[in-house]
Amino acid sequence: MNILLYVAVVLIWGTTWIGIAIQSHYATPVVAILWRFAISALLLWVVLLFSGKLQRIALKDHLFCMLQGLCVFGLNFICFYTAVKYVNSGLESVIFSMAVFFNAINALIFFNQKPSPNFGPAALLGLGGIVLLFWHDLINSQFNAQLLLGIGLCAVGTYGFSLGNMISVRHQKRGLNIFSTNCYAMTYGALVMLSLALFTGQNLMPPMNFPFLSSVLYLAVFGTVIGFSAYFSLVGRIGASKAAYSTLLFPLVALTVSTFFEGYEWTLNAVIGILLILLGNYLMFSKFEIGKKLFNSQKNCEKQA
Repeated sequence: MNILLYVAVVLIWGTTWIGIAIQSHYATPVVAILWRFAISALLLWVVLLFSGKLQRIALKDHLFCMLQGLCVFGLNFICFYTAVKYVNSGLESVIFSMAVFFNAINALIFFNQKPSPNFGPAALLGLGGIVLLFWHDLINSQFNAQLLLGIGLCAVGTYGFSLGNMISVRHQKRGLNIFSTNCYAMTYGALVMLSLALFTGQNLMPPMNFPFLSSVLYLAVFGTVIGFSAYFSLVGRIGASKAAYSTLLFPLVALTVSTFFEGYEWTLNAVIGILLILLGNYLMFSKFEIGKKLFNSQKNCEKQA
């Protein structure tokens, strides 16, 4: 089941960039996010109410759902949508991969969960692979004020995503249903986006053409309802650190799609990068604890010295 959830998250979130790119042509970030999560929340409300599986939760839990909505279904996406103006998609993917480290740090801070011995080596392999994948984008980037702003926005959005992960862990530790908490959180996120749009006088009605409708429906149904439910289930089953490692695989799917639709050309750096990422994934879930082996070897060397 864990493998199925992991693959589903990677495949779905690895292709949502297409919908986001299309959606951004027809609406402002706030309005685009509003439509996406309003539809997602509505779908969950209908399914949960008619199935009788909507879980009633305490006021304190609603407050955490509201916070989760801000972190995962709202403000973080504003950061990502805005950052696109200043950084390319390759650099944005590299920064989002920091979720691996953010989740490990936050899990230790909030739940005293120590990462597995393989986490460090696996994360370094994965991040190294990501850098190689987008090496040309990175070296072509000129560091200026706008680029630094874009990097900062991506980092803030990624940390918000990580905080949302911690709230999901909190929900599941309290025995709360993922679909119900996601439903509440998406609703709060959509309401915040609606408030921002009204306050800033933005047009709430983008053109109802096929490109916009198809992209927003794909993002709402697959990217949000199915994608986030699968991901947060994974967080509860294998831990936030391991679940976040899936973020390193998103660019692989995106580049594969780009090969067929945009003529992306593979380089030696990209191939080596993919091999490093796959090796990191294998190491992350391997029973062979390389981190502990290296630590023990170092201790033995110190004793012999």
